[in-house]
Amino acid sequence: MRIIAGEAGSIVLKSIKNKKTRPTLDRVKEAMFSMLIPYIHNAKVLDLFSGFGGLGLEALSRGALKTVFVERSRKNINVIDENISRCNFGNKTKVVKADVFNFLEGNNEKFDLIIMDPPYKKEFGEKLLEKINQHKTLKNNGIIVIEHSKNEIIKSQHTFSKIKEKKYGDTKLAFFENREEI
Repeated sequence: MRIIAGEAGSIVLKSIKNKKTRPTLDRVKEAMFSMLIPYIHNAKVLDLFSGFGGLGLEALSRGALKTVFVERSRKNINVIDENISRCNFGNKTKVVKADVFNFLEGNNEKFDLIIMDPPYKKEFGEKLLEKINQHKTLKNNGIIVIEHSKNEIIKSQHTFSKIKEKKYGDTKLAFFENREEI
């Protein structure tokens, strides 16, 4: 696992081998961030189900202003902290140990970009869109990217319009834009 491009490009990130965490493949990460180019510069990013922090760190490397990582595993948080250090992004990050749904309930901050890679078999996609909408976590014209199983179907809902969906083997990337009227 590594940072692909930008300020921290080529830095190798630490990970832990376990069955619960599935790091995003480089080709999927590259495709995701190629599609996010217009949205990433100076963005406030929320990385849900952060794992080892690869997606949020890639966003920072490519010009995001700040990333908040939300992860409930203490072991994974230790790895995220180490990876933040490796990339020298300590002043641009916040790491929160919490269940994602509980975090969204108590969060008051708004983000330009929300990236999430929930467990595949839980089919959390639409439930997460509901929570994000309910708590107004995404700014108007902000983007949500959900990495999910190719078998899960996530539809547009509320003010979130699906603008793109791409399949990569067993993985799909679904992109939603917040088109809330102000």
